Amino acid sequence: MISTARALLVAATVSFSATAAYAGASSMPTQYQPDPALKSESVSQLRARVSQACAITQAKLQSEASESSLNRACDCYAGRTMRSLSPDEVQAYRDTGVFNDTARTKALTALDACKLPRPQM
Repeated sequence: MISTARALLVAATVSFSATAAYAGASSMPTQYQPDPALKSESVSQLRARVSQACAITQAKLQSEASESSLNRACDCYAGRTMRSLSPDEVQAYRDTGVFNDTARTKALTALDACKLPRPQM
């Protein structure tokens, strides 16, 4: 009886741990709902969103940086990133509100080219 209860407890713990690990490794934020406006925005509007998100993230990472320098660097990043995306990657961004794995690689390359620090994932 005790060994059965212990086995069930271990199984439940392993199951919970695997679920938590999968959620932690997922690139999609949990409980995230993309903005429905993404579906109909032009690429230039998407680029502006990416630039704004970059500026917010970089302001947190670089507290000493000026707003104008962050805006220039984030415009560089957003432009390079959006120009490098395939139509399928742009559509995936519209659908989910986040870059898929192939687009994320291109975005990281753009961060490096624009001399912006990479956020911790």
